[in-house]
Order: sequence, then structure tokens, then C-alpha cells
Amino acid sequence: MQTRKLGVLETSALGLGCMGMTHAYSPSTDEASSLATLARAVELGVTLFDTAEVYGPFTNEELVGKGLKPFRDKVLIATKFGFTIGDEAKAARPSGVDSRPEHVKAVAEASLKRLGVEVIDLLYQHRVDPDVPIEETVGAMADLVKEGKVRALGLSEASAATLRRAHATHPIAAIQSEYSLWTRDPEQNGVLDTCRELGIGFVPFSPLGRGALTGALKNLDGLAANDFRRGLPRFQGENFDANLALVQLLEQMAEKKGVTAGQLALAWVLAQGDFIVPIPGTTKIVNLEKNVAAAAITLSEAEVKELCDLLSPAKVKGERYPESMAKMANK
Repeated sequence: MQTRKLGVLETSALGLGCMGMTHAYSPSTDEASSLATLARAVELGVTLFDTAEVYGPFTNEELVGKGLKPFRDKVLIATKFGFTIGDEAKAARPSGVDSRPEHVKAVAEASLKRLGVEVIDLLYQHRVDPDVPIEETVGAMADLVKEGKVRALGLSEASAATLRRAHATHPIAAIQSEYSLWTRDPEQNGVLDTCRELGIGFVPFSPLGRGALTGALKNLDGLAANDFRRGLPRFQGENFDANLALVQLLEQMAEKKGVTAGQLALAWVLAQGDFIVPIPGTTKIVNLEKNVAAAAITLSEAEVKELCDLLSPAKVKGERYPESMAKMANK
């Protein structure tokens, strides 16, 4: 697989989001299947693996650490901090986030232990903490770099203004935000332009629209009652029906090109710039192999434009997050 740069890190053009192996989606998979998927990803040339302390919580980091231990010299492990978890969440901070310098260092130590590694390749702030200046948080993260515990720094769902302030404090290798054919926010809020200007990598999560853009999700009947997607506006009622019609148009275009809808959606994301490294998640090897194959698909300028128009923001129905979650993004 071709490689791309995220700041000082060189990674495969496409990574693997590991959240769904233990968190948020359904159905859950057994550990053996997850470990096999991780191993197959390495075999296929994937080198970037994404996790977070809040996935589980904690269990995802442990799984990823276990699965990648045999391949540690071949892979980059990215993890995230910043949410209040467990008893700490009950204590004080009503925002549910905590990026105080002392907390940053404590949770980084905990992540290192759970992952079973001596250094975290890419450490992200999961959500911006409105109560802590970004300079203080990134300053603490920079201390971890100086101590050799972290290689590179990142932010997630931060605004362009916050990204600039963070980058002025310490070089930011990557920012992670939702980006796909049906979520174009980074194009509109200045984040992608800022990345291009400052040489910062961009890591789209949910590049397949949380599974919707694969065409496999025809209804919600197969989702568990607690599946995260049931609470998202785009997956509810008339919104879902309207969006499903858009996906059917994507499937038709994919069929003409001889690829799957998901592969076409990933190829579009990859075509937006060589500083972009999407991290589609999956728990199944067959889907992993399809996703990896998308990295070899070439789109013409006309095809890119057609896809842009096909699922333009004005056509997609429903916000990507409910209000409670939306207020934590683009800070």
C-alpha cells in the first residue's frame, strides 16, 4: 500500500479504526475475531491503528495492544484521551471532558500500560476542554514527547482556530474529525484548509458514514438496541429513508465502475489530498480486505465532482450528532 505523512509519522494511506471491536456498534465480536482482523490488516500493509481510552472504556486499548504486540515494530498506534471516565465523571466536571495538564500525564501513563508499549506513536486530545487553554494541554502533551513517551501529537474534532493555537505551541501531526461523502464539515469550517497551510495530516473517522455508505445497511433491524447509531439524527425516521435513497445512487455509480459503494466512498476521501489518511473501522476480515482495496482505486476529476454533487451537504438529511454531542465538536 502507498504511504502518506502525518507530520513526522509515515503511515499507510489507509488505517484501521478499532473502536467497533469493543464499543458503540453492534453486533459485538469475539476477541479471537478481532485479533485475527488486526493481524490481517498488518498483512495487507495497514500500519496505522486507532483506539482510545474511552472505547470500552479501556478494553479497546488492551485488545489493540495485545493484537499488535507481535507486530510492534511495523505499526503505529494512535490513542486518545480527554473524557472523564468512571468515578471521575461523577465527581465534578459537567462537560464530561478533562484536559488539565496533570490529568493528561496520568491518563497517558495508563494508556501506555494498557497498550503494553513504551511509547505512544500518536496521542490525540479526544475533545477540546473549554475550561483549559489549549496551550496548557498541548504543553503537557509536549512534555510527554520530551520524555520519550509519545512520538507525535494530535487533536480531534477541534476548530481551525484551536488547531492553529495548538500548532504554535508544539507541532501537531494530525487532526482527526468525521469526514466522508455525507459529512463535509471540515471543508466548510476551515480545518482542511488549515491542514494544507500548516502541513498537518488529516485523519477522517467514519469515512463510510458509520456503515451507511457501504450500502449494506438497508434498515436498522439488525442493530442492537444500544447501538450508537440509533441515537444519531441521520439514522432516524424520514432522515434515514432519504439518506438511503442517496446511498442507492452511490451504489449505482459504483456498479458502473466495477467497485463497491464503500470502496467508491473511500476512494473519494483519499482523492481529497495526500495529507489525508482515513481510518474506516470494521470487525470483519472480508470488509477489511474490501476497504484496503479502495486505496488502489483511481478517480478522474469528473468522477470526484460527480460524487461531490451526488451526496452534496444540502441533500443529506439530519445532523451528524444530536445536540448534546454536537456542542463538544469544532471547539
